[in-house]
Amino acid sequence: RQGIISSRDAAEIRRGLEQIRQEMETGSFPYDQRDEDIHMAVEKALAKRIGKAGERLHTGRSRNDQVALDVRLYLRDASDKLLKLLGRLKKSLAATARKESRTVMPGYTHLQKAQPVLLAHYLLAFWEMFDRDEERLRDCLKRIDVMPLGAAALAGSSLPLDREYTARLLKFSQISRNSMDTVADRDFIAEFIFVAALIMMHLSRFCEDLIIWSTDEFAFVEISDAFTTGSSIMPQKKNPDVAELIRGKTGRVYGHLMALLTILKGLPMTYNRDLQEDKEGLFDTVDTVTSSVAIFTEMISQIDFRRQRMRQEADRGFTTATDLAEYLVEKGVPFREAHGIVGRIVGHCLESGKELSALTWKELKGFHPLIQKDVLPRLKADQSVNSKRTLGGTSGARVTERISEIEKGS
Repeated sequence: RQGIISSRDAAEIRRGLEQIRQEMETGSFPYDQRDEDIHMAVEKALAKRIGKAGERLHTGRSRNDQVALDVRLYLRDASDKLLKLLGRLKKSLAATARKESRTVMPGYTHLQKAQPVLLAHYLLAFWEMFDRDEERLRDCLKRIDVMPLGAAALAGSSLPLDREYTARLLKFSQISRNSMDTVADRDFIAEFIFVAALIMMHLSRFCEDLIIWSTDEFAFVEISDAFTTGSSIMPQKKNPDVAELIRGKTGRVYGHLMALLTILKGLPMTYNRDLQEDKEGLFDTVDTVTSSVAIFTEMISQIDFRRQRMRQEADRGFTTATDLAEYLVEKGVPFREAHGIVGRIVGHCLESGKELSALTWKELKGFHPLIQKDVLPRLKADQSVNSKRTLGGTSGARVTERISEIEKGS
């Protein structure tokens, strides 16, 4: 098109490259370990097949901008695949939240019972995390989708290359603007691995809860046999292996991020061979995060939540103590004073072996004269949940509203 290579030679080059690609796909390409790298291997094989025209293949190109191109093409496709997987995971979480929109469970801070919440609210918390991950990945994709060809080794080319046309052929939305930066840049890889690390961290936190919840001590969930294994020696065991593996694989993605940042920190401009070390960590990150998201989506869709057990535990451990304090605030008692009063009531419960909801009105009134009979419903988990009507709160109305917003795509 630019008159650099004749139409006849171009046709021969295309024919030869198609033949080489077919041989590579079938495993019959004759690799020679003496070739310096894959670029030289292809060029040498092409020249053997089509003659002198094959020696024109590298015109206006460098391995430096070709490698940058290949990584960007690979990572663009990988990002698209990961975005689809995140979309499926979010859809599954929203559907499960809709199903569990009336399931009450204890919420935790410091792994101690805190306040009653809806299981749907818990699930939507992770929906929000993965939604941020999706947003970050889409933003990262803008910096991946930059066409580097034409930067050549580092200075550009004196040949009349049409970079805009090449970008259109390869469906890139942008073209790199500085040839030195083009061949030196691996920021987009570091950014992708960072996004992947956050995705893995969110998966790992979810898995940590599921592992804890599957113990006899909690017994909140039953994980499908498809995602668990038995013990080799203890016949009663059912181990949450998939959840543990996802939790464990998070560390390797963190490691890849740190490795790449370490490689990049001391490189002089522009291209250095150290940069080939970005591939192994990147490929493993893509494999790890995509497989983890995919299998986690399957696992979460098959989990059996033990609603009755969750509901029972939501009423235990003084989870409505804050509701009692806020009741006193509504009666005009300063919060810090109300906090102290409820603390004394909890102490009384501990001494008498009672839950808050088991106390009579007269017992409660003995701690403060403003406590009336209308306090009793406030000490139930259901009432506690539905009283949290602030925007983003765990009340049934707010949670249902959020599910509807998600389903509508807003």
